[in-house]
Amino acid sequence: MERTAVSHRVGIDVGGTFTDLLLVDDATGEVTVGKELTTPADPARAIEQVLDGALAARGLSPTALGRLIHGTTLVTNALIERKGARLALLATRGFRDAVEIAREHRYALYDLFLEMPRPLVPRYLRFDVPERILADGTVREPLDEAYVERLLRELARRGVEAVAVAFLHSYQNPAHEQAVARIAARIAPSLRVGLSSDVAPELREYERASTTCANVYVQARVESYLRDLEARLAARRFDGALFVMLSSGGLAAVETAIRYPVRLLESGPAAGALAAAHYGRLAGLPDLLSFDMGGTTAKLCVIADGAPQVATEFEVDRVYRFQRGSGLPIKAPVIELVEIGAGGGSLARVDSLGLLQVGPESAGADPGPACYGRGGRQPTVTDADLLLGYLDPAYFLGGRLRLDRAAAEAALAPLAEQLGLSPVEAAWGIHQLVNESMASAARVHVVERGRDPRGLPLLAFGGAGPVHGDRVARLLHAPQLVAPFGAGVTSALGFLVAPLAFDFARSYYGRLDALDWTAVNDLLAAMEAEGEALLARADGLGADVALQRWVDLRYVGQGHEVRTALPPGRLSPDSVADLHDRFEASYRRLYGRVGPDVALEALHWRVRVSGPQPALRLRLERPGQGGRRDARKGVRSAYFPEAGGYVDTPVYDRYRLGVGSAFDGPAIVEERESTLVVGPGGRAEVDPHGNVVVRWDDGG
Repeated sequence: MERTAVSHRVGIDVGGTFTDLLLVDDATGEVTVGKELTTPADPARAIEQVLDGALAARGLSPTALGRLIHGTTLVTNALIERKGARLALLATRGFRDAVEIAREHRYALYDLFLEMPRPLVPRYLRFDVPERILADGTVREPLDEAYVERLLRELARRGVEAVAVAFLHSYQNPAHEQAVARIAARIAPSLRVGLSSDVAPELREYERASTTCANVYVQARVESYLRDLEARLAARRFDGALFVMLSSGGLAAVETAIRYPVRLLESGPAAGALAAAHYGRLAGLPDLLSFDMGGTTAKLCVIADGAPQVATEFEVDRVYRFQRGSGLPIKAPVIELVEIGAGGGSLARVDSLGLLQVGPESAGADPGPACYGRGGRQPTVTDADLLLGYLDPAYFLGGRLRLDRAAAEAALAPLAEQLGLSPVEAAWGIHQLVNESMASAARVHVVERGRDPRGLPLLAFGGAGPVHGDRVARLLHAPQLVAPFGAGVTSALGFLVAPLAFDFARSYYGRLDALDWTAVNDLLAAMEAEGEALLARADGLGADVALQRWVDLRYVGQGHEVRTALPPGRLSPDSVADLHDRFEASYRRLYGRVGPDVALEALHWRVRVSGPQPALRLRLERPGQGGRRDARKGVRSAYFPEAGGYVDTPVYDRYRLGVGSAFDGPAIVEERESTLVVGPGGRAEVDPHGNVVVRWDDGG
């Protein structure tokens, strides 16, 4: 429905350690930030706390909020912890084990103890259903509806809560899956039913079934959480619109998020990438590397031509967290990023070979690092950074959480003794090992996308990103480091620059030179119409929508495809040459060459329907005329090996650094939610948008 304009919007990101908030008054550009420790047992409680604090600080009522946009780790956690519905799977007769056979691929060829990803549905709850639809959509064997009725009655009686239905070739003809849904609604209405033809109507049966299982597995949990959040907000007299960030970087209404919860898996990291793209556009840097380091993980994302790149498939619940192929495949659009277990709360230990290891295990929000004084005893990255002098124990979170340096040193002492080092040397080892791990992951991520990390500025944010950004950027030989204002809550800003959007995909296979172009155009038009209707229901958007269209193409005989942008307008046989040129340009960018002179074939057709991108004008919390001397808070002893160890290091107040302020490293710049460390040889300057930009004597 139509909504009247209101002046305030708020974005809230629930992370593994902290819950971040950014509140903006669109009339004045005034910004309020908030940060609270996440409450894992009840994430909505941290949302209430951080929202109440921000509104109180501004003297506002919740009725002043027109939009609240939220990102959550709920879906990811539910899948990893296996805290979803009791689930059954209905598959075409003879194919119930496809979700366990998977791709018959050993993701770690020489690992004798290799573990494969465990399906969400145990074998005794996977059932062969008499039915068969062929690849062209024709029915070879009708659905045995009497069998389905008996089975569903028995499943409901035995306490099964949800059913995933993934029949062969249902993307071509969904009739049999839809018949199962109708039968369930009639004879077992308590069962929650998920259809692959609705959730992921694409080729490749294993991936389609895995996605459908994951979606219906978490659906009840997500619905309960979002309905509870709606009720809590309503109790606070919030009557604006609640939206949820999707993994693709678009926003969705609550109803859409409940229907497709699997699309929320990477909602928080997606917001960070959008924020990085926003800051890059402001700074005239359309191509950069986004580096988001929080309390639990670090996320890296390539921003190209002012936008993050989007993939059509990813994995969740990996047996080996960072090993591709070891997780459950999810066919849903997601911003392409690499995530590694390197955050402020990452635990340090000595492995069986006597070597220092950091992460991926994390102290999280509870108990947190040892220096938080909340019961943590194991050393973490934050403990190391505190001991190195990079963090002010009296100004963490603006002084709301006082850090205990003695506790950090006590936690590091046993580790240092095992390594034969002093606590300070151990702390530096932890700090630099994390930097090396992140730089190594960044190199692979960037190169796999056909780019050179040496040409990409690094935009560092998150609570720990600016602490480590200088070292990571130098290891990558990046031309510059950019630290945005409010870096500790930058991900929350991403919610405020995201448009309402939804992605659709349908499989229609064939060689380009033999396609039925009328059928293709009808398919694209149907997805476009569905998307426009979805956006209209969500926020009253009518004609003011944008359309983007792609096709997944490959050389005939290849096993993998390349997403290729479609030209505007209706497609026809005359479009083949243009599509071929577009495909080869993308192929050359990815692989440095083109393939053999053979025909192309299409697999999947994709449409993204989006509303207008929200405007965002921020009035930053800093006096515009403040200079370097005005902003200097004092001096702190901080550890820089190239300078001889601990050296007296100037500390600057981020809120008093005006545009044009410049200073040399070593230096430390503090704001309430984050700290920027500039190493020796670095030259920092505040640009017109409030970013601190760091360059180096040796060019990085």
